[in-house]
Amino acid sequence: MMMSPAMRRVIGEIDDGLIEIERQLIGDLEFTDSVADASGRYLLEAGGKRVRPMLILLAAQLGDGNTQNVYDAAKAIEITHLASLYHDDVMDHADRRRGVPSAHTVWGNSVAILTGDLLFARASQLMANLGEKAIRLQADTFERLVLGQLHETVGPENGEDEEKHYIQVLADKTGSLISTAARAGAIFANAPDELQGPLREYGEKIGVAFQLVDDVIDLSPQPEQTGKVPGTDLRQGVATLPMIYLRQSAQTDSADADLVRRIDAESGDLDTAASESFTKAVAELYAHPVTERTRGEAKKWAAEAIAALDGLPEGPVRDALNRFGRKLADRDK
Repeated sequence: MMMSPAMRRVIGEIDDGLIEIERQLIGDLEFTDSVADASGRYLLEAGGKRVRPMLILLAAQLGDGNTQNVYDAAKAIEITHLASLYHDDVMDHADRRRGVPSAHTVWGNSVAILTGDLLFARASQLMANLGEKAIRLQADTFERLVLGQLHETVGPENGEDEEKHYIQVLADKTGSLISTAARAGAIFANAPDELQGPLREYGEKIGVAFQLVDDVIDLSPQPEQTGKVPGTDLRQGVATLPMIYLRQSAQTDSADADLVRRIDAESGDLDTAASESFTKAVAELYAHPVTERTRGEAKKWAAEAIAALDGLPEGPVRDALNRFGRKLADRDK
């Protein structure tokens, strides 16, 4: 009720744009091959937050607003995100995604990987229609996505700071694509070039904050709210920030060392259901101060992202991006 007319207009444009992007995405992910057609739309139809298209549409209001070029960029970036999920779930042995069985549990690893490849191809086709700048943007972002996954897979090198390594993985795997979304909205809506720097910084930092909140959500004892089995990332062997902090504390605290041991006992074991002892250990980690410390780190990254918005003109778009960032940092699912 306290919303200004300008803010109502911006939110109306976002709502209309998201409906149109969703409608077009269904057509863009149609394939003549029956297997590809089913697997290619599988995760799209499972839902999702559509964070990246929303951010593109917000940034586009700094220029010409909702245009077909903006829609095409939004679709390409969302399809790139979807493609990465097919590959991630195979590599992480994840059995569920967005509340449904993951693609590789339905069709097998090979089909899931190839489906991801097909989606990357469709995203590249959409970007190619937008010209050389779009192709370069897509290629640079894809390179960072792959490097982030590679560095997560191999882990930190000997002597490398584990926390710093992890944050860089998040910046590459999550922050880069969200940063690209923010920039793409401005680029393809013909907004002033000087807005690129603030939007790049905002997107990357809010992406790191987004993933750090996911680290906390992974431990939540309320799977009916989060849609995730508590401790899924830990069982997949992912060294999330609460676990990194716990290992640091375990060097001088015997109780924390015991908690690390109990969690590590089932890390990487996805063939059997989590034991009662593992479930209890995850609950202890969720209640541990290191998890609250992770929440604080997420809020710090979100605050830095919001501070980058000082480089944007005052108005409803900047205000909406501010709210967008705060909402991402405070979410619980």
